[in-house]
Amino acid sequence: MSEIDVMNKVVGILTPYAKNSEALARVGPMTHILDDLKVNSARLVDVVLAFEDEFGIEIADDDVDAVNTVGDAVRLISSKLT
Repeated sequence: MSEIDVMNKVVGILTPYAKNSEALARVGPMTHILDDLKVNSARLVDVVLAFEDEFGIEIADDDVDAVNTVGDAVRLISSKLT
């Protein structure tokens, strides 16, 4: 799966949790999930579970702590798919 495909799926998963529609409309690799998209930190668990379900991967707690931007999520997921 290409990084573009992963990016599209990641954005799709984040969409219902994002509170900032303007940031969502111009989302990119440097978009910060909590600060820019205003995803509630409590909902981040749901986002990670959705990533795991969608991509058939497991994401360790330590890995979750390193994910701040959409690009971080795409890189992490892509690395687990190879």
